Amino acid sequence: MIAALQDWFLSLGRDYGVNPLIFGTIYVGAIPFFFASIAWLVKRARARQSTVLPTLCAGFCFVSAYLYLAIAGRNIPLWVWMFLGAMVLYGAVANIRSTRAKIRAGEDDSADFPSD
Repeated sequence: MIAALQDWFLSLGRDYGVNPLIFGTIYVGAIPFFFASIAWLVKRARARQSTVLPTLCAGFCFVSAYLYLAIAGRNIPLWVWMFLGAMVLYGAVANIRSTRAKIRAGEDDSADFPSD
């Protein structure tokens, strides 16, 4: 059964021109860079500096595997793009909320200490 599932999974890559191992490597490999970008964004936001570059970096890391799919893939069904779009939208909203909460938490902490 596992062999059949593995064969089916790998056949999807052949059918759509995408190597599942490359997709998975990009997906998992981007995670530490995404979190590093978010930490950088939070640090710059708390310091009241521009967050454009860390936001762009985090966004690129967030969608990098899907960019590979868009570039290398062929004949990807519309429902896959709709599903991925919904996942990206949900993930973006959740991450924006989380990042804003982290920034607010830092502002609350700094309010406890009077500035000189």
